[in-house]
Amino acid sequence: MNASRLAELLGGVHDGSGPAYRALADGVRVLVADGRLPAGTRLPAERALAEALRVSRITVTHAYRELRRDGWAEARHGAGTWARLPDGPFRTDGVWAPEPERAGVIDLAHAAPPALDGMPLLVRRAVDRLDVELTGHGYGPEGLPAFRARIAERYTARGAPTDPGQIVVTSGALHAIGTAVAELTGPGDRVLVEHPTYPSALDVLADAGARAVPVALDRDPPADALPRAARQTAARAAYVMADFQNPTGVLLDDDARARLLQRLSRLDVVAIVDETFAELDLRDAPEGPLPCAAHAPRPDDVVTVGGLSKVAWGGLRLGWIRAAREPAARMRRRLARAQIAPPVLEQLIGVEVFDALDGLLDERRRLLRERRDALVGLLAEEFPGWRVRPPDGGLALWCDLGEPVSSALAAVAPRHGLLLAPGPRFGLGRAFDDRLRLPLTHPVPVLAEAVRRLRRAYDDVGSGAAAGMRPELVV
Repeated sequence: MNASRLAELLGGVHDGSGPAYRALADGVRVLVADGRLPAGTRLPAERALAEALRVSRITVTHAYRELRRDGWAEARHGAGTWARLPDGPFRTDGVWAPEPERAGVIDLAHAAPPALDGMPLLVRRAVDRLDVELTGHGYGPEGLPAFRARIAERYTARGAPTDPGQIVVTSGALHAIGTAVAELTGPGDRVLVEHPTYPSALDVLADAGARAVPVALDRDPPADALPRAARQTAARAAYVMADFQNPTGVLLDDDARARLLQRLSRLDVVAIVDETFAELDLRDAPEGPLPCAAHAPRPDDVVTVGGLSKVAWGGLRLGWIRAAREPAARMRRRLARAQIAPPVLEQLIGVEVFDALDGLLDERRRLLRERRDALVGLLAEEFPGWRVRPPDGGLALWCDLGEPVSSALAAVAPRHGLLLAPGPRFGLGRAFDDRLRLPLTHPVPVLAEAVRRLRRAYDDVGSGAAAGMRPELVV
């Protein structure tokens, strides 16, 4: 990676109040940890990076030395300094509780929930049902008929009549996105993405050789902005989240969905619709819009992906694709070549989850409402200058910090026992360094401690936020 590109990614990380070399080293750690600076990449020469960052060469020298000492870089004789991931697991405890004997790190980088209380019983029931499956060879490339039937029935109940033949079983929603992208696009094809968007979807597009085309939706609604971008770029597909978009939480109503899909259809742009958060409606009396598939002018216009990890448990890697029968069959064949068949026990668990889904959703929504309201209040107290819009659904808050300090916060946060995902991770280039996504997946006492640590990290950055500003809550 050349010096100018690394300097662009680092942005304002080196502007903190602490030693410049330490801030620079922290910034490189953040980039390596979240993949924007891949491990195995050669770091720029010290002099070149110093010039690009407008710091002294000794600052870069000390930063590289610290990175090598902590295992985030290695020196190769005659070949410079190379980024690497340190040996051993990251010291992260996603279920940390504020007890003296557990001084764990609070993970606010990932929006993945722990299992609900009812999950152990459902797993035991699935194991009991496994006896019948063990009499066969276990190879079912199309997935268990019972699991595919449950998915199809749920779509039908939500207003999009679906046959099990339209369902493709995958190992999680991200696997579903990757499979759909591989089937519908080729290297060099342009794919529209909302900006900001789900970071791993950007990674999937890059791995497939597709070209992500960011479309900002802060000025024009998706039904206008995405089709206009499609006409200008000759895009092949569009990756969209109509249900509580990650990270913004925006929900499109039925009219917006219909107009968007009709316009994309006229341009022969296939919509890859991510419904990962579709069931996490936190409104008091949710009467959600119809699935996007119900608005598609033609069956081939929409491919929908979804999964159970956000409802039941982050570790339940079960996902699916809903598509027209012919592309669904092609995608099942594609998956069969790569994995032979999806795992049987997980699908049996999935059957149990669907049979208990309404009760699980009631509990998940209750917890998320409680945590959303608590976190909004905590942030209003500690960060009165931040703009926080309480979302109607989903798993996170998308906070406007009012200044480009997100990367700097993510860099210093580990020193305060906190992991953060910097705003630029949700976009392309240096966008969104004034934004921060905070998940709602921890219990309220953990969120309270996380905000206290976030306050210390923010003070460490030396942002100079004005004291005494009135809290601003956007409703």
